[in-house]
Amino acid sequence: MRKKQYLCSVNFVKRYIKAFVLLHFLILLSGCKTSRFIPEDSYLLTGTVITTEGKQVGTDELQAYMPQRPNNKWFSLFKVPLGIYSLSGRDSTKRFNRFLRHLGEAPVIYDRERTIQACNNMQMSVRNMGYLNAEVLLLEKTKKNKMKIYYRIIPHERYYIRDFTLNVQDDSLKQTLDSLNYKPTLSQGYGLGTQPYSVNGLDAERSRLYGLLIENGYYKFNKEYIHFRVDTTLGHHLADVEMIVKQAQGNSDSLDLSHHRYHIGDITYDYADGKTFLRPKVVRNATAISSGQLYRESEMHETYSRLSRLSAVAGANVRVQPREDDSDTLDVNVSLSPNKPNSFSAELEGTNSAGDFGAAASLTYQNRNLFRGSELFNIKVRGAFEAIKGLSGYADQNFIEYSVETGITFPDFKLPFINPSFRRNAQATTEVNVAYDSQDRPEFHRRVLTGVLRYRWTRMNRQLQHRFDLLNLDYVFMPWISDTFREKYLSDPQNRNAILKYNYENLFIMNWAYHFAYTSMPLGASASNYGTNAYTLRLGIETAGNFLYGITSAAHTQQNAEGQYTLFNIAYAQYAKFDIAYCKSFLINKNNSLALHAALGIAYPYGNSHILPYEKRYFSGGANSVRGWSVRELGPGSFQGSDGRIDFINQTGDIKLDLNVEYRTHLFWKFDGAAFIDAGNIWTIRDYKDQPGGQFKFDEFWRQIAVSYGLGLRLNFNYFILRLDGGMKAVHPAYTDSHRHFPIIHPKFKRDFTFHFAVGMPF
Repeated sequence: MRKKQYLCSVNFVKRYIKAFVLLHFLILLSGCKTSRFIPEDSYLLTGTVITTEGKQVGTDELQAYMPQRPNNKWFSLFKVPLGIYSLSGRDSTKRFNRFLRHLGEAPVIYDRERTIQACNNMQMSVRNMGYLNAEVLLLEKTKKNKMKIYYRIIPHERYYIRDFTLNVQDDSLKQTLDSLNYKPTLSQGYGLGTQPYSVNGLDAERSRLYGLLIENGYYKFNKEYIHFRVDTTLGHHLADVEMIVKQAQGNSDSLDLSHHRYHIGDITYDYADGKTFLRPKVVRNATAISSGQLYRESEMHETYSRLSRLSAVAGANVRVQPREDDSDTLDVNVSLSPNKPNSFSAELEGTNSAGDFGAAASLTYQNRNLFRGSELFNIKVRGAFEAIKGLSGYADQNFIEYSVETGITFPDFKLPFINPSFRRNAQATTEVNVAYDSQDRPEFHRRVLTGVLRYRWTRMNRQLQHRFDLLNLDYVFMPWISDTFREKYLSDPQNRNAILKYNYENLFIMNWAYHFAYTSMPLGASASNYGTNAYTLRLGIETAGNFLYGITSAAHTQQNAEGQYTLFNIAYAQYAKFDIAYCKSFLINKNNSLALHAALGIAYPYGNSHILPYEKRYFSGGANSVRGWSVRELGPGSFQGSDGRIDFINQTGDIKLDLNVEYRTHLFWKFDGAAFIDAGNIWTIRDYKDQPGGQFKFDEFWRQIAVSYGLGLRLNFNYFILRLDGGMKAVHPAYTDSHRHFPIIHPKFKRDFTFHFAVGMPF
């Protein structure tokens, strides 16, 4: 026993010696000598720290004032880019040296003049927060040719607003503000020293008033008309603030100094080359402004955004012109240029499924203005072939698939009884899609016909998006099943698999679904800007079969041998499904961030169904789940697959849990790196005999959570990301013996490693 334990310890050391060597290499590389690139009497900047006395002043917003930051560290630990740069020679004419310098990062040489200026800027910023006597001290610590600097913030006492008054010099504007119930935020609840004084607070109040006015007709109003008079000589760290709204600046020939409130006059449309390529109603519906209404700047921006989103429009411009004969009216001109109406695209694919090679090709046609209403029509034809070999007992037949998918997207709601105000303020599309897919395999032939009526919409800020599938139909038809497959898996009482059998019968699915997604990411932020402090919440609910069940059960229609009601002699599915996912990112610094993700899904078959359709079941593993496993290789629960021909359907479930932590760092050029830990699994709600160990139980499920870890490489092109992830199994719930249950202690690279290639971030 002791000998066995000794051998295990030796193996443990051997298995991790490569990781130790890699870690040692990174440390050595990050510590490569850089002194030859540091000029005499200069210093390599190794650290910048901001400290503050007390907790009144946060340091996060002061980071932006630092003119220099130390060299980038991979995962906040290793200065690998600097090490790569340091490997280059002094001769910059040599191609290899230039390559290393381009690949790496030059040493950051400390600049004292810029740092002193940063101190002044920080001091001004802290004083603008209301600490009018604040000081910022600079401390420099040197060690040989390296420098670490400290910014020490001494805020002293903060000033508070004793009295806040509003002085509107334009009587008509004052009446408007009274009618809008405008009250400055800084004047509400004020008293002796209750409202903190800050320049940022004054600027926010200025912006608030400006935004209110330009949304209520004041087209020519700007922030320069608002200024503040502040008296800080009262003592006791108190200040009186007067907010002054000045009169308009008329020309030399005019005595009118009032701010005018403008209404929208005529709205005209111009088309490139004089050709009207859109129906007038379509353009009017996309125009958020209307004649006779007050000018609102947000509606002008919304009009431009809506017109630009029309598939038939290549460019849009919205211009405003005050009338010469009527100083309170604005005429609007909208100019549009057409997009190319037709386009074709083709795709070729190569496939390799367990050694069976194949190819696929598709052809897509799009029309961006089918009925002169900016309707997007598309039709896609796809064909695939795969050479299948080595299937004993089956006919010598390859895999052949062809499919046709067509749909049309309308740029508005095609739905009656929609509130006009809601229709006006929402950016909506209506989608109608139909698809037919035919698959011929040696085991079976399968046909799938689908149709969907779907609505998508969002409001002006576009941070909250909705999707509603009013009607989604799926008809699965199995015209032929081989005798071998039927006898082995569907009919034989000894080997019959209920889940497999249910999903290889003719089936009808009629469902509706609603999904919404909210992101705190500001409008216009890059999709690849995943390092910001942002979060995303997604919810989805889907039900199927309830309407049909109500009709067939009330009519007492005929049931099949499984006790299911049928429609045209075809059983239909009945289930409910709920999904929720939350993702939060934390910005550590410019080059490093931490992302957290949690997702839960539950689907429950009932009424006319005892098993979920295969397309609606959950699976675990893959590039966006627990990355130590391939797709459909994990779960449910502690289930162990035993038959590769049917494990793809047995390793599915009714409940899914995903938990992910990912540390993200910038490496160099377009390359980013990641280190991640994933956890999760799937489970079944019912106890199916074909999935032993797969049922969810509150006292056991936590023992069945799989864990993996790994590293990732991302090629970040801003508009899209190519991702390579390598995951290692850490905890495998399908096994009870320690060697297989804890691969993190007993790793085998060939057995436990999984490689993933994907486009976009995992969450």
